[in-house]
Amino acid sequence: METTSQTVSPAARVIGDEHGPEAGDGRRFDTDVVFRWLVTAAGIGVLLLLGAIILVMVVGGMKAMTAFGPAFLFTSVWNPVTQHFGALAPVFGTIVTSLIGLILAVPLAFGASFWLTQMAPARVSAGVGMAVQLLAAVPSIIFGMWGFFVIVPLMAHYVQPTARHWFGHVPGLGALVQGAPFGTGLLTGGLILAVMVMPFITAVMCDVFASIPPVLKESGFGLGATRWEVMRNVILPWSRSAVVGSVVLGMGRAMGETMAVTFVIGNSNRIGWSLFAPGNTIASLIALEFPESPAGSLKLSSLMALGAILMVLSFLALAASRILLGMSKKGDGR
Repeated sequence: METTSQTVSPAARVIGDEHGPEAGDGRRFDTDVVFRWLVTAAGIGVLLLLGAIILVMVVGGMKAMTAFGPAFLFTSVWNPVTQHFGALAPVFGTIVTSLIGLILAVPLAFGASFWLTQMAPARVSAGVGMAVQLLAAVPSIIFGMWGFFVIVPLMAHYVQPTARHWFGHVPGLGALVQGAPFGTGLLTGGLILAVMVMPFITAVMCDVFASIPPVLKESGFGLGATRWEVMRNVILPWSRSAVVGSVVLGMGRAMGETMAVTFVIGNSNRIGWSLFAPGNTIASLIALEFPESPAGSLKLSSLMALGAILMVLSFLALAASRILLGMSKKGDGR
């Protein structure tokens, strides 16, 4: 018996493997199709989850919006006895404390991340970076307790009396430092939020600054640029999107923080222009009032409406960051 040897090219073997007996009879397991369906289901699931949360908040708050109408957004009264509720005071407190927290946290986070990634020795950077990550892992209630026992007495005994002594008679600035020196208030809440959101912003900025191609920075230094000029003209333009994203992440964290702010803000449903005046935020008000709200009550519906407003504020912050980022890119000609 003669044996005939045939030479088969590699391409033919590949085609034979793809369209062989397993493919012909439908038994071949196509992992690409399964992977495509899994990631598609994950994306759709995220959208459905977000839609479900929004739907629950909106439907739950319809009773309050129907009872009070647009006045719900512009009334600062919150009186469970008379069943009269308004969202203006907690919305005001949420925006003010979040802005104070970001104004204090963003410069510190930017400076710390730039120093860790561009200037600090490797050993020091590793140790401090780990400390920043540990700070981000501290539970929020610990920050609240620390703020209540440390920051509140400092604000009451030193910061506010000093501010009133120096700025109390200055037109415009005097209104910002008035009030009884209780220590709790909008500024104290903003300080606690700054301490809480700074590690998150720092961690994101560190990752972005560390991923910048070294050739870009070396080219700037080779042209005679200073460290400040390299940061302003090379690092910031290259990482603008991620930096804006880190700020938005910090803003979302600040707006939604509950327990830490509840400890130090004073929990008063009123609007005051003094930074030391007690106030409230949407999250802290919901945390305090929700256990005392019967199912189906107007008060519970008002709290649900506040939750929907908080989601709208977060969406507006994200949209504003996208608009500012797009305007900056157009200004750079990109």
